[in-house]
Amino acid sequence: MLARLRAPVVLAPMAGDVGTPALAAAVTRAGGLGSLGGAYLPPQALRAAIREVRALTDGPLLVNLFAPQPVPAVTPDTVAVATAELRPFHDALSLPPPTLPDRVQEDFGAQLNVVLEERPEVFSVAFGPVTPDALAALRARGILTVGTATSVSEALALHDSGVDAITVQGGAAGGHRGGWQEDALAGTVTLVREVARATPLPVLAAGGLMTAGHVRAALAAGATLAQCGTAFLLADEAGTAAPYRHALLEGTRDTVLTRAYSGRAARGLRTILTDAVTHPLPFPHQNALTRPLRTAGAHAGQADVLSLWAGTGYRQAQATGAAQIVAGLTP
Repeated sequence: MLARLRAPVVLAPMAGDVGTPALAAAVTRAGGLGSLGGAYLPPQALRAAIREVRALTDGPLLVNLFAPQPVPAVTPDTVAVATAELRPFHDALSLPPPTLPDRVQEDFGAQLNVVLEERPEVFSVAFGPVTPDALAALRARGILTVGTATSVSEALALHDSGVDAITVQGGAAGGHRGGWQEDALAGTVTLVREVARATPLPVLAAGGLMTAGHVRAALAAGATLAQCGTAFLLADEAGTAAPYRHALLEGTRDTVLTRAYSGRAARGLRTILTDAVTHPLPFPHQNALTRPLRTAGAHAGQADVLSLWAGTGYRQAQATGAAQIVAGLTP
């Protein structure tokens, strides 16, 4: 199925407000593979999003979740330090003091059941492999499975786990590092070439692919498809908040790898908050802790408290329709 797409472009799954069903459907209608980043969605919201895409197109869909991880323990002292770092930002927006909620992540098993019932054509996973039972259940329903690697060793582990394909994420990619070696930052084309030599599985290249020339280079290195996220941040159909769009268009900020917003390494635009937070809680605690601030910041137009995920090539993003972006990425 991957090789039969009219355009060799996959919309990178983006959890949160950016990756809307409308954007997923538009990419698929343009000949690529649209996606939904479902990791932060409760099961029924995930089901609704999948069905919204289905109402907009009968083409293929990829749904992405985060591999389940043990929730790390936090102590009252570490929580106190993390909340103290966020307190001035809460005060500036007249928010209550930051508090850590009891529930810090969605139930992966319940989310996976939705995927099994709704049957998107492709399921991808970040942050590690899923269990053999989960892969078997997905395969039994005809769902193609894709793991995410940031190194050759991760790619080999995913190959051994039984996935059908591998997303190979280079260091230039925006958003979270998708593997489990968070410090693996190899260049995309080099890593694609190395993984393509090490495993026979189809490779989806990701990280810094902003033009048709970038996509051509990734395909020449051995990729089957190019997975692009930052290129779609300014798409008409994207749910990118107004202050986020403004920061991207302004183009004055560098990108940094930060744990300030989620507790896990992710690339985004530098903000006052990325500089101020030096003792974040581990993921997913920090992500849950900062969510009220990020939500309020979007409504207040305050970009410096938003997680402005973006790859290093973000200044090349085009503010236009998703179909035009797919066409511009197609060699």
